[in-house]
Amino acid sequence: MADMPNGEQGYGSPLELFHSIAAQGELVRGLKARNAAKDEIDSAVKMLLSLKTSYKAATGEDYKGDHPPEDPAPESGEGLDATGADEDFVDPWTVQTSSAKGIDYDKLIVRFGSSKIDKELVNRIERATGQRPHRFLRRGIFFSHRDMHQILDAYENKKPFYLYTGRGPSSEAMHVGHLIPFIFTKWLQDVFNVPLVIQMTDDEKYLWKDLTLDQAYGYAVENAKDIIACGFDINKTFIFSDLDYMGMSPGFYKNVVKIQKHVTFNQVKGIFGFTDSDCIGKISFPAIQAAPSFSNSFPQIFRDRTDVQCLIPCAIDQDPYFRMTRDVAPRIGYPKPALLHSTFFPALQGAQTKMSASDPNSSIFLTDTAKQIKTKVNKHAFSGGRDTIEEHRQLGGNCDVDVSFMYLTFFLEDDDRLEQIRKDYTSGAMLTGELKKELIEVLQPLIAEHQARRKEVTDEIVKEFMTPRKLSYDFQ
Repeated sequence: MADMPNGEQGYGSPLELFHSIAAQGELVRGLKARNAAKDEIDSAVKMLLSLKTSYKAATGEDYKGDHPPEDPAPESGEGLDATGADEDFVDPWTVQTSSAKGIDYDKLIVRFGSSKIDKELVNRIERATGQRPHRFLRRGIFFSHRDMHQILDAYENKKPFYLYTGRGPSSEAMHVGHLIPFIFTKWLQDVFNVPLVIQMTDDEKYLWKDLTLDQAYGYAVENAKDIIACGFDINKTFIFSDLDYMGMSPGFYKNVVKIQKHVTFNQVKGIFGFTDSDCIGKISFPAIQAAPSFSNSFPQIFRDRTDVQCLIPCAIDQDPYFRMTRDVAPRIGYPKPALLHSTFFPALQGAQTKMSASDPNSSIFLTDTAKQIKTKVNKHAFSGGRDTIEEHRQLGGNCDVDVSFMYLTFFLEDDDRLEQIRKDYTSGAMLTGELKKELIEVLQPLIAEHQARRKEVTDEIVKEFMTPRKLSYDFQ
């Protein structure tokens, strides 16, 4: 699954692009009419051509001034999930926002056409499982879904489903943010007692990054150790590298080809923003990320059954892949996968900056020592506090932009304690240094325990998790 390198800001929906082109055309004509400087005209023309290219990528058609675009169809999302320059931009490779609070997730739900995880759904999950909902559900960290009610209908009627999530292994270094989908998926596996497949998209990283095939595969195996250390049940979990598994699984490859046949080049350009200069591997890759959504991609687990529905917990930037998958599924006779979407984990420097594996100070890494965690939080975690103690005591801090508080919402289990910290910091009773100390005391044991579990993961254990085999599950 894609990490998020920096990419270009998108321009908007096809209709917004259409209006932008018309306005830019007017501007160019105006500049020419008043004999503006050549470089000013050239710059405006270049912008116009760029908008027209984006329009063609999003609609599959050339811009015609008298022919506005029709509504985009697949799964009620837009093509390039982009917006105006002052708004958020989210796709599988780029997440940008200008707000210190981070992405506006309510707007994203509307733009992607998904559904909000409301109190009613959280309560229903609690009733179905007989377990208290995970803190990620209680706190809106997993905030959006597609067809979760269908999964619960199936579960309540003793019908099977399975879990699928993944990781794009772009480096050996994983940070705490990478654990979010896995922590939640482990909880789902435990409470629903279902099989799980985890895709390591080492092929994708080879295509997108400057890596050799051996490096990409090596990262997949190393990252698998961190994933296994989250505590997944070896009897119910299959982890696979695309480079490894696709060559040995006719069932998987047949589904990749079926998906490829039912998605046009124009569609992937519209959904993912690919251009004519992208290598053909990138253009065909989305079918590989889609294939694990169908149960007969894993004949060793499900035999030839095509009717076992899939539930995919992932960060919302991965949704374009699965909108495409859901669009194709009924056309090839398979059930649509359901999804649970999480918010993004903020960088230490603030929710509007991006975590980067190449910048060790942008996040807490799973290899950090207790001392490194303390230094990073104290030195780099963006604060919602005031400039002076007096001012802070008087006006209080801002939890909406304070990264230490954001991190606590992810990792502090105790709801009452979290609420007390929020009140104390907002009122000014708690200072920034004290808030950071709270976070350090949560993160240090969390990371130390993860490192201890990872040490126990031998190459033999990794090999067992990554061997295609029958998994144990209760349903018929």
